[in-house]
Amino acid sequence: MKYPDFFDTVETVELKDTLSQILGAFEEGVIRFSYLDVVKSAGHSCPTIAGAYLMVREGLKALYGEELPQRGELKVFFKEDIQSGTTGVVANVFSLITGATSNWGFKGLNDAHDRRFLMFFNADIPLHVRLQRNDTKRTVDIAYNPSSILPDTQMQPLMQKVLAGVTSTEEKELFGLLWQTRVRKILENFDKVIVLQ
Repeated sequence: MKYPDFFDTVETVELKDTLSQILGAFEEGVIRFSYLDVVKSAGHSCPTIAGAYLMVREGLKALYGEELPQRGELKVFFKEDIQSGTTGVVANVFSLITGATSNWGFKGLNDAHDRRFLMFFNADIPLHVRLQRNDTKRTVDIAYNPSSILPDTQMQPLMQKVLAGVTSTEEKELFGLLWQTRVRKILENFDKVIVLQ
C-alpha cells in the first residue's frame, strides 16, 4: 500500500481505552491512532479530514494535559447538524478516535463502556466542536478552518478538468500531488487550530 510519506510523520493520538484492555485487545488498553488510520477509515486524505484530525488531537491535549485521554469517556458536541456541510465527515473522525457515537455503536458491558449517546449535534456552543470529559465535566471548544492554508493556483483549473474527466495522466498525478501538498501544509501548521478552555 503506497501513500504519501508525510502520513507517517504526523504526530499520533494516544488514548487509554479500558474496554480494549478488559477484552484483551491492547496491552494496558493503550491505543494509538495515526493520520494514516484516519485516512484509511475515511478512504481519502483532504483538508477536512486533516482539520478534523488536528481538532481531535489538539482538543484532547488541552482537555487532558499530561494525562492520557480516556477513550469512550468523553462527550463530543457539534455546532451544526450532522447533514450540514462537512459535519458528518468530521464527526466520523471524532468517533473513530474518541469512541463516541450518537445513537449507534457498542452498548456496553454491565452498564459500563456504553459508546452511545456521547455525540450530539445542533449544540449551543461558540466554536465548531466541544469536547467534555465525563469525569470532571471540563470542556474545551475547538475550531479549524482549512482555508487558512490556500491551495496552489493550479488547483482550480485542474479540479475542473478532473471533474470533467478530461485530464491527462500527468495532470492527474499533478492534481494529486498538489492536493496532498496542501494537506501536508495543513497538518504542519496545527497552531492554526483554535482551542478555547
